[in-house]
Amino acid sequence: MNGRLILAATPIGNTDDASIRLRDLLEHAPVIAAEDTRRLYALAQRMGISVGGKVISFHEHNEVDKSDDLLDVVEGGGDVVLVTDAGMPSVSDPGYRVVTRAIERGLTVTAAPGPSAVLTALALSGLPTDRFTFEGFPPRKPGELARALAALKLEQRTMVFFESPHRISATLDAMAAELGADRRAAVCRELTKTYEQVIRGNLAELAQVAAAEQLRGEIAIVIEGAVGGVEVSLETLVEEVLARVAQGDRLKSAVAEVATAAGYSKRELYAAALAAK
Repeated sequence: MNGRLILAATPIGNTDDASIRLRDLLEHAPVIAAEDTRRLYALAQRMGISVGGKVISFHEHNEVDKSDDLLDVVEGGGDVVLVTDAGMPSVSDPGYRVVTRAIERGLTVTAAPGPSAVLTALALSGLPTDRFTFEGFPPRKPGELARALAALKLEQRTMVFFESPHRISATLDAMAAELGADRRAAVCRELTKTYEQVIRGNLAELAQVAAAEQLRGEIAIVIEGAVGGVEVSLETLVEEVLARVAQGDRLKSAVAEVATAAGYSKRELYAAALAAK
């Protein structure tokens, strides 16, 4: 009988958010794959428990090489618990590749759910939560950042990004320029920690705050989606399609998404984009 690959969420700041199930898994699982083994042991110490099983370092640089070794344990009947430094594995963290490999091998994958910086920031932002998209860390280079944001200009779902403290000011400036200075947003930092802070306003206001203050810690940016029903020129739609293609999207899929978001004919937009391309 096969074991299980268990994705276990860890606290994003407050150790008291650790679930009873996480405690049990860390104490009794035969194998624990940790993004940073030192942080795992430090977390266990704060939780007042001892890690009982074998701990293996498992991060983005060795995920491909070590995935099958971990899954051999699962296939042999043992449970493997995967934890990252904070939050749910595979969400902007290691885990995606081993999950897909486990599925390919027909092995059981389950989760011990818990804290999530994405959902926490979304809930605290005060922006619509019924439909949203997680965009992860935006590109670092200014040109790539501008193109990526331009491709999201017509996105009607609330958008959640992660960003580092030393890039937050430049990123908010770019967001205000590409998505609109009046677009509502929230900067959420140090969630669940002692100095938790949520700053709400439009993108221009948040860019000013970031320029004037040194925002520290782990940061999530939540931005409202484009207001539906606004008429957009064919030229603007073509520009967005080409921006998405430049980011690696296929032309047909980019046309389909942009046309659907804008309520425009896919056939007409495809023809225009193809001609422009």
